Amino acid sequence: MEANTRSTGRLPAAFLTPGSSSFMDFLSDQSPEMLPGNRSLPPLQGAIEAPHGTTIVAASFPGGVVLAGDRRATMGNMIAQRDIEKVFPADEYSAVGIAGTAGLAVEMVKLFQLELEHFEKVEGAQLSLEGKANRLSTMIRSNLAMAMQGLAVVPLFAGYDIDRDKGRIFSYDVTGGRSEETGYAATGSGSIFARGSMKKLYREDLTQEQALTLVVQALYDAADDDSATGGPDVARRIYPIVTVITDEGFRRLTDQESSEIARSILERRLEQPDGPRAALL
Repeated sequence: MEANTRSTGRLPAAFLTPGSSSFMDFLSDQSPEMLPGNRSLPPLQGAIEAPHGTTIVAASFPGGVVLAGDRRATMGNMIAQRDIEKVFPADEYSAVGIAGTAGLAVEMVKLFQLELEHFEKVEGAQLSLEGKANRLSTMIRSNLAMAMQGLAVVPLFAGYDIDRDKGRIFSYDVTGGRSEETGYAATGSGSIFARGSMKKLYREDLTQEQALTLVVQALYDAADDDSATGGPDVARRIYPIVTVITDEGFRRLTDQESSEIARSILERRLEQPDGPRAALL
């Protein structure tokens, strides 16, 4: 949506009139056709082939939460992209990982980032973590028509709750249904394998370093059994995106840090190929 400022040199009145703190409400009033859920698709002749993001995992630890994702996008039985980014900061204290139709998911994340920024500028304060989770739920629900046609977006949302002084994780279904997860969570095609891995390795007293190793280990295990999940690619130097959120805010690990964690797991697997529990010890 662009403001026509050439004739008068001023923004239209709609941009200057106080209103809702929700950017989605503003967009619904001014340009509803730009909302992803309001777009109409042509009659379907078959299944829609579009790149899909796959596995996202998260785990909490005393003092924060970690969120990570593999780098593979698939289109049917083909690898559409080997180095896609699936984990994004939502604001200073939260992040969202995407699974599902990649194009729509990235667009939804950008809209979500703008929604939180708009609220903060209008209200002069950040939305609570609970409120952020609810706003994301509304966005997913607005995409339900697309989801019913095979273009689903199922993200994982995590952040540091300043009011409760702890990290929290929220998962969603295609209808926008929201659930708060305890300890760890996973979504995407490899989620069943990643969740099984974390179930055996997770402890409530994990250190930040152990939690980081845990999520990379879970992604490795998911890639071992799910062809749509990409494991650490040493040859191409492609490693999972790993982020951590604490009271100091959001931080994405550098490629060097992620590669060191991945390489340590690979080395242990070479020593004990049956899958040692020693990865966190």
